[in-house]
Amino acid sequence: MADSKQLYQEVILDHNRKPRNWGVLADASHKAEGHNPLCGDHISLTLKLSGDVVDAINVQGESCAICKASASMMTTVVKGRKRADAEQMIREFRDMATGKLDLGTQRHHLGRLAVFAGVRDLPTRVKCAILPWHTLHAALNSVASTSTEAEADPMHAPIGGA
Repeated sequence: MADSKQLYQEVILDHNRKPRNWGVLADASHKAEGHNPLCGDHISLTLKLSGDVVDAINVQGESCAICKASASMMTTVVKGRKRADAEQMIREFRDMATGKLDLGTQRHHLGRLAVFAGVRDLPTRVKCAILPWHTLHAALNSVASTSTEAEADPMHAPIGGA
């Protein structure tokens, strides 16, 4: 247990200091803004679909370390994947972060994103971790903005078919 918490902290710190795919894509085909009023996180996500594949994805904004690390890791794992695969990862990440997916017993495609499994034990930080994923879902579905509050709350509102 201590090793997983240490790994979680190291990953958060690394991706917070050196976020991957940070910035705005000038030739983006899709974009969305995400906001978490509880924490103050505000991110902009831009992506370029080539056919049905996420060819490029960038994110930027003002956010806490958990949100920035989640966004950074998200961009690295969805780049080069088909849209349907990205949507599946969105659902799986949300379910993992909210405790609905047991990584030990249920099949998933999260790989190294499993480091975020412990966020489910930090209820005030779940929305921080989920915001980039919720924003990706919005961008993929041509929704200009999303929030972690009210009707758009990813903790209560279904994402996709989930």
